[in-house]
Amino acid sequence: MNRESVPQQLPLDLGASPAYSRDDLVVTEANIAAASMIDRWPDWPAPVVVLVGPPGSGKSHLSAIWRETTHASQIDAASIETRLAQVREAGPWLVDDADAPDLDQTGLFHLINLARQHGSHILLTARRFPASWEVSLPDLMSRLKAASVIELREPDDALLAGVIAKLFADRQIEVEPHVVSYIVRRIERSLAAAIDVVDRLDYAALSSRSRITRALAAQVITSVDEGQGELPL
Repeated sequence: MNRESVPQQLPLDLGASPAYSRDDLVVTEANIAAASMIDRWPDWPAPVVVLVGPPGSGKSHLSAIWRETTHASQIDAASIETRLAQVREAGPWLVDDADAPDLDQTGLFHLINLARQHGSHILLTARRFPASWEVSLPDLMSRLKAASVIELREPDDALLAGVIAKLFADRQIEVEPHVVSYIVRRIERSLAAAIDVVDRLDYAALSSRSRITRALAAQVITSVDEGQGELPL
């Protein structure tokens, strides 16, 4: 039977998005320190905690867990002072991408003072350690030096394998361990890449009405590496 005669199923695009609950968090040596810090709130060693890690290391997942647990208010790093002028909330607060060039330095300084005044907490996420941020306000740098900084390392094999296996299990898809291991060896070292390849494999398997095998994984990953939007079927 040739390829053209095989009936293909058009999968529905359900807009699946990654789950960011505590139960969905896979913990390995790469993120155990950060996960432990999130879990121990409010028993934090300092009012400000900074999660530092490369893109795809899990900062978004951990900050989403903390925000859900604490009911923290999320504030844009570039407009902290404006937000504080509108609503004098006592916190907790979440500020993502705090090392961005357009960080509202005066606003963050006042936010940290507010948190300290009310015995509250701020979680900052960043790609770089605070010492390398473009901070020109000495008082803010002094506050940042007193923060607890937790590093998230690039995802290791165990973390990527655990995430991929869980993503497939959540979709009720059975994939053999050797296929998961193959995927881990071939994809970019990031959680975003793991989520993307599972999405693509799910779509490809539904389209061709086939199981997810090593051969299918190879096709999908090759299509990603070559910059193709979809796997040709």
